[in-house]
Amino acid sequence: MKITKIVSDKEGTTSFIDVEIPLIDSGDIGKLSKSFPVKKIIFRETEEDYDYNWHNAPEKQFVIMLEGGVEIQTGNGEKRVFQGGDIILVEDTTGKGHISRAFKNQKRKSVFVTVDEDKFNL
Repeated sequence: MKITKIVSDKEGTTSFIDVEIPLIDSGDIGKLSKSFPVKKIIFRETEEDYDYNWHNAPEKQFVIMLEGGVEIQTGNGEKRVFQGGDIILVEDTTGKGHISRAFKNQKRKSVFVTVDEDKFNL
């Protein structure tokens, strides 16, 4: 399963990295990844005029897009659009951060799942 990470380099510049999470055939129930230790889950809705300038993630977290879309710009200038079904692992808790903007003036519904950084490895 493909996800996209937002990471900061040593100079604090953020960028996207595409990662494949391996899935293992688990028989009748389908394919599963390994389990990841998490701390909490947050449900979020943003308005269609959402425009959040440079900021860092408050903590390492998965963002699971449910509805609508978001355009994210990283410190290296790259922009990507994420929509329902996309998963982002936001790791840029330090450095320049990223910009998040509503995509096509749509409300966005998403789920944030924070990870236990002491036990998390991807």
